[in-house]
Amino acid sequence: MSNPRLILSIDLGTSGLKAALVSEDGEIVASTYRPVETVLVPPDGAEQDAEAIWNATKSAMKQVIQEAGRPAAEIIGVGVASQFSSVVPVDGSGKPVMNLILWMDRRGAPCSRDIYSRHPQAIATWIEIHGAMPLPSGNDSLSHMLWVKKARPGVYERTIKFLEPMDYLTARLSGELTANACTALMMVLTDNRQLEAVQYDETLIEMSGIDRDKLPDLVPVLSSVGTVRPKVAAEVGLSPGTKVLSGLNDTQAVAVGTGTFKEGHGGINIGTTSQVLAHLANKASDLEHAIVSSPSPIKGSYVAIAENGIGAKALDHFLTNVTFASDALADHTTEDMFGRVDDLVREAPAGSGSVLFLPWLTGSNAPSSNQNARGGFLNLSLSTTRAHMVRSILEGVAYNLRWLLPYVEQFSGKEFEQICLAGGGALSDEWSQILADVMGRPLLQLEEPRHCITRTTAFLGFERLGLLEMADFPKFNRVRRPYEPRPEQSAVYDRLFEQFLAAFDRNRPIFDSLNAQ
Repeated sequence: MSNPRLILSIDLGTSGLKAALVSEDGEIVASTYRPVETVLVPPDGAEQDAEAIWNATKSAMKQVIQEAGRPAAEIIGVGVASQFSSVVPVDGSGKPVMNLILWMDRRGAPCSRDIYSRHPQAIATWIEIHGAMPLPSGNDSLSHMLWVKKARPGVYERTIKFLEPMDYLTARLSGELTANACTALMMVLTDNRQLEAVQYDETLIEMSGIDRDKLPDLVPVLSSVGTVRPKVAAEVGLSPGTKVLSGLNDTQAVAVGTGTFKEGHGGINIGTTSQVLAHLANKASDLEHAIVSSPSPIKGSYVAIAENGIGAKALDHFLTNVTFASDALADHTTEDMFGRVDDLVREAPAGSGSVLFLPWLTGSNAPSSNQNARGGFLNLSLSTTRAHMVRSILEGVAYNLRWLLPYVEQFSGKEFEQICLAGGGALSDEWSQILADVMGRPLLQLEEPRHCITRTTAFLGFERLGLLEMADFPKFNRVRRPYEPRPEQSAVYDRLFEQFLAAFDRNRPIFDSLNAQ
């Protein structure tokens, strides 16, 4: 019997890149990881080296192909998912003409605000046509592009196309400078009212001030844009005939991978940031709670985009800069920061001794956007231990997700009977149970949750190539363990959740005073 065919999936996140060979029966045949460095450019910039990302991609691809030991002919396609609201200005060959501008970059904020001063009707127009709009914070792709036009005119002149990260890697693989209805979402220039005919909208382009010829041509989602360039194929060990598939963003991928297109199913992803995930039938926008819809990779449907803010990065930040820091006091660095976290968390009671952690390290997003909000611990005492503090971080992220959950349910028009958990946060059994307890909902912890995006990208690729059907999805959506909410914890978490919301509201004037520009 012949081996199952393979797709090489790339998952480019904010902090690192995964490459995985995924078989048509959902197995991860080989995988690897490469870190990606973010360079903060004061006061508001955040960039990554796009050429270094490409080199890391080739290195990772080559490693998994070699480790799998499978004939190149069995690898039928390459697909890329990535973080989004980021742009790479590229030349005609797809090479970067400056660094990747990351989603957390806010230097384009004056450019987006200028649109509203020039066009009083801009918000209503954008919401009607697209569903989202240029963000006054500057954290969207259009704002990044307009900042390049204003602040780096030489770069803008040399830029043939602006590409989101997944489209940038697709271009380096295939030589084709393309995008699609999913990947171009946060350029906020497409008409998303008719999913079968998503195109750039001339009214939005004119109002934005961006030049139309800087935008990549749109192709169908996950369609084949060509084959791997011969030089790249030879370098990494692929067949030159391997198809390159147009990609998608990571939120869209996880929304599919957690099964939210099924009735009564919702999803939660805890990666660098966290999201509550859902599918819906119609285009919609909830500006009050910062929730918008995006075209879904599932044909004929939309995905709720509800960015909750910092997720697992909060724990990573605390462990890196406090618990395992290296400074003038001592060197406490370790190779495995997360290995004993669950053991430590079990030492503290539910509610962490009434210690609250506020997770808004880069500002709050949905369901209440405030770019001045910041994180911290509340109610520390002499009885507070490190176990209380670490557990309160997990609980704080869970409170933030509980806050968002009913708004996403209302937005999607359905209550979630089950919630599937993905992302790095799902590696923790204790965090999974805390989420079920805090949210009061049954939770399904995915098997190998860090591979939700690579598996989903591969599944959708096989489906688009006609090798799988949607009925085959369960092979890629594997549950490791269910978690039921424990009634005995509800009183503690209900009380603390009320104070969590109060802390956000009552600290708002302080945050504004300390952080407003």
